[in-house]
Amino acid sequence: MKPVKMLFISVVLGGCAAGPGGLLGMGQSERAPQVADGNGQIHPRTRPGDTPADARTADEFDTTSAEERQRAVAEATGSGGETALGITIASLGAVGEPGIWLKTPLVDAPATGRVEYPEKGTAVAVDLVPLDAAPGAGSQISLAAMRLIEADLTALPELRVFRVD
Repeated sequence: MKPVKMLFISVVLGGCAAGPGGLLGMGQSERAPQVADGNGQIHPRTRPGDTPADARTADEFDTTSAEERQRAVAEATGSGGETALGITIASLGAVGEPGIWLKTPLVDAPATGRVEYPEKGTAVAVDLVPLDAAPGAGSQISLAAMRLIEADLTALPELRVFRVD
């Protein structure tokens, strides 16, 4: 291949990956998922932690605090007042997007929820965020939530999804 062609391809592909507007960053949100509380106020479940620019490991990308993780596990007890939404296969979502969330076509509005991972017997409280996809298309789960349910980060765990009423 001619050097000029290679340079052109490198510049074009490099531009695609740059920033949130580039081709590889399409669809990534710059804000933490938000949910409505009982008073109709919209707020993020977790603080919008800044992912370090040099993050390379799951520990570095997961900006949730120990307190936030403990609360998410404690709130996932399934104490009633919830609606089963269905079962979904989840893949790891954008690792730089903070919070404990599940983007899923099983909801059409932001909500508070819970996911169970029967394979490990674990559960976690999550923000349910609408995903514009067909109901059987699967879901995306945050890095923090994936770690809390103890799923392998490269796995596609089958999750039971509940909306907390």
